[in-house]
Amino acid sequence: MIQKILIANRGEIALRIVRACRELGIKSLAVYSEADAQSLHVQLADEAICIGPAKSADSYLRADRIIAAAELADVDAIHPGYGFLSENAKFAEQCESCNIKFIGPSANAIRMMGDKAVAKDTVKKAGVPIVPGSDGPIDKEADAVKLARKIGYPVIIKAVAGGGGRGMRIAHNDISFAKEFHVARNEAEKAFGNGAVYIEKYIEKPRHIEFQILADSHGKVIHLGERDCSVQRRHQKLIEESPSPFLTPDLRKRMGKASVKAAEACNYEGAGTIEYLVDAQGNFYFIEMNTRIQVEHPVTEEVTGIDLIKQQIKIANGERLEFDQSDITFTKHAIECRINAEDPARNFIPSPGTIGLYYAPGGHGVRVDSHAYSGYAIPPYYDSMIGKLICYGSTRKIALERAYRALSEYLIGGVKTTIPLQKAIMSDPTFMEGKATTAYMEDFFARTPSDLFNT
Repeated sequence: MIQKILIANRGEIALRIVRACRELGIKSLAVYSEADAQSLHVQLADEAICIGPAKSADSYLRADRIIAAAELADVDAIHPGYGFLSENAKFAEQCESCNIKFIGPSANAIRMMGDKAVAKDTVKKAGVPIVPGSDGPIDKEADAVKLARKIGYPVIIKAVAGGGGRGMRIAHNDISFAKEFHVARNEAEKAFGNGAVYIEKYIEKPRHIEFQILADSHGKVIHLGERDCSVQRRHQKLIEESPSPFLTPDLRKRMGKASVKAAEACNYEGAGTIEYLVDAQGNFYFIEMNTRIQVEHPVTEEVTGIDLIKQQIKIANGERLEFDQSDITFTKHAIECRINAEDPARNFIPSPGTIGLYYAPGGHGVRVDSHAYSGYAIPPYYDSMIGKLICYGSTRKIALERAYRALSEYLIGGVKTTIPLQKAIMSDPTFMEGKATTAYMEDFFARTPSDLFNT
């Protein structure tokens, strides 16, 4: 039985896990860098251990220090959150070799779905649609050009070990392909230590839809519906919602079944996300699986009423899922805004610093997941997320109105934030009508005066 969990992360997700542990009656151990000594998760956890200097490479990415802290504090399990070591198969193996439960899938599942070429091949064999493209990594430019012509331009070149938009380039003809092919390989090598790339048909202006799955260690796999993550900038998500305003009940059913097949194909255990591109005709294509909890998991929690962090812990404890697919219902609409310490009017430049006034919105249908508070110093060493604002209601219209109201109440002084931008999006006709695709933000910036979010 899991009695104490080490949280190998920081910020709002670490605080979220602390709270779930407390409700389950499980002790929590926070590990932290010197820069995070005053973070809320450190203050609210049952125990805390400093594991190194501010830089991630010297703290949150140091598996040896995390394992040492776990052994020193005699923990039963490690929850990796998202980012850092959450999708590191070697770390999962290290945990298991030390008789510490890794709260997530097996190292083998992480490897299978972490390599995008292997992941595509795995789900394709399971009958899940994939985007037309290369069967695996492609090394020679001449072979790559031939394939690009066969698929038909535009094509997208992607790093096999990629993520966050790095090592990803679009080519519209032979000339641009030659350039982008080498740029993508170089970016991939620098970012991931692996320059291998593969090629896919580029789906223009698609929807980015992901399905949340849960799988226990007894063979049961279910999905908890979708999240529409189409509003993004440079492949970084800004707003997520559930259910998608685009999906029909039939399409949702078909994509849900495909997602379960994908998880079954890699013998998955825990919470995971199957991501798709969906074109204007409703054709959907698998792009990747995230073998961890997602930043945007709260919208699924609010729509289904299921606590995903608790489910992760219960599954890791060997418990069976308490519900079947037929038990999953979607009774609300939820929208999440990622609140980042960035300046949208200056190309989203990070805005670290000390928060002066801090007032989080509240009221019916409003949830704020944040580790920030008045006097908190946002460090410059990590991602710029301050928190997440989740608003929900019985209809999408109510959720939108609530989100606009809550954003108007959200006060964060001392640093620039994305709040004014999020507020402008909530009142934008294209978004309000549910017509946003992955090309939405480019169009939004082209037609929206920057002074709307320059406050």
